[in-house]
Amino acid sequence: MSKTTQENKAKKAKQTKVEEIIKTDESQKAVEETIETSEAPQEISTVQKVAKKRSKKYLAAKAKIDVTKYYSLKEAVKLVKETSLSKFEGKIEAHITGLDTGNIGEITFPHLETASKKVVILNDTILADLKEGKINFDILIATPATMPKLLPLAKILGPKGLMPNPKNGTLTDKPEESLKKLSVAKTILKTEKKAPIIHIVVGKTSQPDSDIIDNINELIKVVKANKIKKLALCATIGPCVKVIINA
Repeated sequence: MSKTTQENKAKKAKQTKVEEIIKTDESQKAVEETIETSEAPQEISTVQKVAKKRSKKYLAAKAKIDVTKYYSLKEAVKLVKETSLSKFEGKIEAHITGLDTGNIGEITFPHLETASKKVVILNDTILADLKEGKINFDILIATPATMPKLLPLAKILGPKGLMPNPKNGTLTDKPEESLKKLSVAKTILKTEKKAPIIHIVVGKTSQPDSDIIDNINELIKVVKANKIKKLALCATIGPCVKVIINA
């Protein structure tokens, strides 16, 4: 073998060795970059969250509540109304942590009106509107005494399902009671998608305490007391009050 051939082989071997070292260095660098990238989110996650700053009014309202205590329903409703900070008519919300997830069932609160249905009691103004073909309601209530006035309008009201009848409570001697019953909200109770938690409005701060208590008792009845781990009440703007559940 000539001297030139030997030198070329040695040169080629040396070049191959250099390329392998470079590849090894690049691989190591890539691994290091991957590790650094994977560690970045961990560094971000270790950043502490800044606590929400509360107003003096909120802190003063919260000071009225013992956060370690569970209150009776009557005491809780009173406290929630006292600590409501809304400048407008606030709502009262119930927050339940239970055992089940998904749809719990339907609930009709005894004292919670809905804006989705307009329920009216027949009077001269409504009768005059009907004769002109104007229908500005969803449910019409009449008494046996006023029902004959509607008979000429049966062809208009009948096909629309608006003709009062005793079966659905729209033809009655006690129209005010029917108005109240038919105006209450029917709601489907369901939890969050991935947690057994329910959030629902149970009244307004302007309502009597007794009405709100009735609504919450109905809620407990539908969810079932033995399936409730925790119940807390709060106003639209205000601190939470924990409630004793009587099974």
